[in-house]
Amino acid sequence: MADVEDIARRLCNIIASPDTVTGLINGGLSVPLDYGYLVYGIFDTDTRYARETQRIRMITAIKNDILNYENIVSAVKVILKEFNRYLTEAEQDKIYRSVMTSIAGRVSTNIIASTIAKHVIERTSFTFIVFKGKGNPITALSTLLLFGGMAERSIRTSERLKAEAPEVYQLLRSRDYDLLYFLFADAVQPFVDAIHAGYSEGKPVFIQIMKKVNEKLTAHTTEGAYE
Repeated sequence: MADVEDIARRLCNIIASPDTVTGLINGGLSVPLDYGYLVYGIFDTDTRYARETQRIRMITAIKNDILNYENIVSAVKVILKEFNRYLTEAEQDKIYRSVMTSIAGRVSTNIIASTIAKHVIERTSFTFIVFKGKGNPITALSTLLLFGGMAERSIRTSERLKAEAPEVYQLLRSRDYDLLYFLFADAVQPFVDAIHAGYSEGKPVFIQIMKKVNEKLTAHTTEGAYE
């Protein structure tokens, strides 16, 4: 059963202040976390063949330039577009305009996606350097992504998404965006939770979530007007 109140609260926080995603992004390079995944992968012999198959897909995706800013933005937009699919354009505008004056819902979606991607880049020092044009993206990123715990983290996060929100996984998988999901998973989790609630429990539950979001955004806007 979806926790309507919790999902609504987390959605409100991001919609009202997109920059709050900074604290939700671990960044692409997290040595302790990746080391843990690396060790786990070494001892997990039961899924070794499946993970090797995923690594082959990863190599192909990297050769096709999956690791760039535009693809991160696009991957996030895929999720936000699915989220907005449950809302009419009028409902979208009502939600986003409550905190972003005179900005249509679709434009606000672009802002949120770009903000998340920007913070992914800034929090990931090696990616930031490569995206600034220093070094070869294929060489630098493929080395880090393919040979170490980061690869395990990418694959495991993709597998977890497939198990917990298969409808979102399918949307990302068609363009190999599921391999990038680990970079921004925590930042988009409220949107994924809302989508999955609507998919698995029906649109009435999604409507309940959005009703709560509207209430919280209205209260947020009112408080801001009196500060």
